[in-house]
Amino acid sequence: MILTDYYKFKKLAKHAKLRLECVASTQSYNVFENAKATKATKATEKRDAINVGDIIIYCNNVPDQFKGNVKRRADKSLTLKGKNLSSVFVPDITKQIGYGDIKDTTDAILLVFHGFKTTNTTIKDGAEIEIFIARGYSKNRVGLYNIFSDGELDGELNELRKKARQIKEKKE
Repeated sequence: MILTDYYKFKKLAKHAKLRLECVASTQSYNVFENAKATKATKATEKRDAINVGDIIIYCNNVPDQFKGNVKRRADKSLTLKGKNLSSVFVPDITKQIGYGDIKDTTDAILLVFHGFKTTNTTIKDGAEIEIFIARGYSKNRVGLYNIFSDGELDGELNELRKKARQIKEKKE
């Protein structure tokens, strides 16, 4: 099996414009597991609550300062605990899938976007991103994306989805 881990994130926040919370996962990838919230923060009129154990990422278009010497500029960026997690490339916007790699690892990621629309720099409520991790495949991420795009990994995707444990579904 090429794909090793799975995390599903959903826009549940009422105030944070770009925040996505983990709602299901295989709970097996240390980069995410080590980033769980360690203290709770109560909701306020302007801020969403954070519960102990929450895994929160932010998804945004790539900021202008992310220039660098690259052949192709990424379409989106994912951040985790205030640090860049991955640049995300979406070669065909009609397919709503993308790829990237996890910073400071040798791991590739494949992404599936569901209902993912941004209006005035705010992600639509209920939007979801499924992240599939392929450990050790960062150097082959484009080829991996190609077989993913062609449907050759559908069996693995479904197997990981079945293994995933629901974490939360709606905000209290």
